[in-house]
Amino acid sequence: MTQLLIEPARRIGCDDLSALTEVVKGAVQRQRSPIDDVLDTGLVNEEQYLRELAQALNMEWLASIPMPEVPLPLREACGPRIALRHRLLPVSIEGEGTERRLKLATFDPFNLVARQAAAQELAMPIDWCMASRKRLHEALRRLYGVGADTFEQILEGRDFDYDHIEGGEDQANIIDQDDDEEASVVKFVNQIIREALEQRATDIHVEPLSTNLRIRYRIDGKLLEIAVPENIKALQSSVIARLKIMAHLDIAERRVPQDGRINLQFEGQTIDVRVATVPTVEGESVSLRLLNQERFNLDKLRLEPYVRRKIESLLHLPNGIILITGPTGSGKSTSLYSFLSEVNHPDRRIVTVEDPVENKLTGVMQIAVKSDIGLTFATALRSILRADPNIVMIGEIRDLETAEIAIRASLTGHLVFSTLHTNDALGGISRLIDMGVEPFLVSAAVRAFLAQRLVRRLCPHCKVPREVSDADRRELGIPLNVPGQAYTPSGCDQCRGTGFAGRLSIYEIVLLTPAMQDLIAHNAHAHEIRNQAVKDGYIPMRGYGWHKVMQGETTIEEVVSVTSSDIGGAD
Repeated sequence: MTQLLIEPARRIGCDDLSALTEVVKGAVQRQRSPIDDVLDTGLVNEEQYLRELAQALNMEWLASIPMPEVPLPLREACGPRIALRHRLLPVSIEGEGTERRLKLATFDPFNLVARQAAAQELAMPIDWCMASRKRLHEALRRLYGVGADTFEQILEGRDFDYDHIEGGEDQANIIDQDDDEEASVVKFVNQIIREALEQRATDIHVEPLSTNLRIRYRIDGKLLEIAVPENIKALQSSVIARLKIMAHLDIAERRVPQDGRINLQFEGQTIDVRVATVPTVEGESVSLRLLNQERFNLDKLRLEPYVRRKIESLLHLPNGIILITGPTGSGKSTSLYSFLSEVNHPDRRIVTVEDPVENKLTGVMQIAVKSDIGLTFATALRSILRADPNIVMIGEIRDLETAEIAIRASLTGHLVFSTLHTNDALGGISRLIDMGVEPFLVSAAVRAFLAQRLVRRLCPHCKVPREVSDADRRELGIPLNVPGQAYTPSGCDQCRGTGFAGRLSIYEIVLLTPAMQDLIAHNAHAHEIRNQAVKDGYIPMRGYGWHKVMQGETTIEEVVSVTSSDIGGAD
């Protein structure tokens, strides 16, 4: 067997055949199939190696695995327990009546336990073929749904061990293992959360429908419905109760919304999960926001040089207000935390007021707003200004009272960071004035408005060049004679066929120069203020997005979809 497994590696040019040989021999001595060990070494390209192995064994190789429109016959022919336990994928059923044969895909043709189980438990002859491990795992999730093996065991009344996603050391997150169904529901919920983390989801939505329990992940800003086992509606109350227990919520209260948090450990990372329940006519809907406790810095924002220079100069100011604008989910908190990390030095005292505290920053005094006991943004600000801070961060300016205190803080020598909900950077000026702030105070206190949006990042493995038409340039406000290269998504295994992998921020920044301050103080028209901003170097968000398009990081369509059409020129 050793030679049979080494020869495909030799043919594809493996650099360390001796190390690979030791891996194979070690697996054989332990009487286990060596395929997983070989692939886990990273010494061979999975796709190329398994394709060569399939050729050596005269087995059919599946370069792609299309999902059938009606998957039920395949799921009935090979149930989730055997398919997911042994990683065997039913591909098709051929023939009629007693002549029917099941085509079954594996990535490990030497797994004799899996072959024997399939031969004994499946009700028809099997034709074996091979596919890549990654492609096969993805197809199993799509065919059976997340947690399908657990769901089947719940229905059969069987129990099994906990997974490695736990609710921390808090006893409220541990369910009695003597109760078979509850312990299985723990595993099922853990699988849902793990799947979301593996797919880089930022949110999980568990939504009861009249005939089903829908689970959706938000990945790269888009909601995607995930496959779930059939008849999952039967577990609706158990799944929601488990999530509420993990978040320390009252499981008996189903009539009013509730908020809670879960702390998880996953692959060495601390994951903070914000949980919100909402009562609906079909039952409680649960939303989970997944927050990684990551390190923040300006490098991670991947700012364009001209924006980074402006931001770095703002961070060195002794006082004033820097406002970040944008809708919910546009990445404002990430930018704020990055700015705070840059100015977080031992000789500076930083205090924040947030609702809620999303990430904990070492060395920063963070206060969580609690409106039910009277701890609002305004009341917290009054107190912290007496606590000798150098820098203050306000999660959001929502009302005139908070705005006035923030302005007073900036005018008395504090550097203040905060956010506003506006459509663009220049809209922050009118938003403050509409709140009731006097124009002369806006011009005296605010140093800059920074607007941002999130766009999906192109997958670097499958992006395809495309021509930039004059219509594209007009859409972005780019002069027709400006050359540039754009890209479009294609889709591959690395990005789950979406063509995108992750997100990035695009920005526009308005500095309040003396000329801008004079116009604002005299309550000038918005058009005059915009013209002056352009003279002072203001580049609209679509201009910033154009730079990211030319760098091959996102698409023209993504930039257009999240930005305003009210644009000017770009340099």
